Amino acid sequence: MSNWGDLMSWAWFRIAAGMTALSGVVAGFIVNVDRAAREEQALSAVLANYFSMFTIVSTLLSVSVLGFAAAWTLRHPGTAREPLSVALSLAAVAGPVLLLGLVYNLLLRDLPAPVALGDSAGIAMLDTYAVEVLHVVMPLFFVLDLLFAPHRRGLPWWSLGVLVGYPVAWVTYTMIRGELVANPDGTTPWWYPYPFLDPHGAGGYGSAFLYIGAITAGFLAIGAMIILIGRYRERRAVHRSAPATHGPLAI
Repeated sequence: MSNWGDLMSWAWFRIAAGMTALSGVVAGFIVNVDRAAREEQALSAVLANYFSMFTIVSTLLSVSVLGFAAAWTLRHPGTAREPLSVALSLAAVAGPVLLLGLVYNLLLRDLPAPVALGDSAGIAMLDTYAVEVLHVVMPLFFVLDLLFAPHRRGLPWWSLGVLVGYPVAWVTYTMIRGELVANPDGTTPWWYPYPFLDPHGAGGYGSAFLYIGAITAGFLAIGAMIILIGRYRERRAVHRSAPATHGPLAI
């Protein structure tokens, strides 16, 4: 396949991935609407919590970024490497999606939510679809995109600080919001999307911040891996073509 054909195919691959991710969010939305009705919970509170979850926020950001990256490629079908804005945006969403995939598949796969036990067959199928798309399909896509997408730009090392900016912002928002909203099931006057972030447990805020520190370290490690792979791929591409036209990678 020609270089132009490779670029166009990958642009449509990114669009397809974004649409698939969006379908997973929609499936999860339907599941939450059904469960809210069945459990007689306030729909507005359930959906506000749904769209505050790290998985959902990260997926919606991914949809936007993949559309942005694909649009740039379709408008620039030449041999130029992607701009810094595209490369940084892709890396910023790839890190969270990859970490979500690792955590879910290593630690949470066999731990279904108790509320899921009352799902009908149709809702259970939608729930399974959403879970697999968001925690398996999308992480696998971003691995492929990182390793094989044409004309990926190597990021400078200062971008590592940018890559952890979104997770830190989300944690800050979540820890503040958690004390301001009640659990829709009425059991507590607070709500946190993940038990390890809840400071009302036995470990208190110390345990929550310990988990936050560990997760931040995970984001730093994945971000460093993304930067290393991107820089290696760009350096290899430069050596294969015309090094003098690209200049050295930024520090």
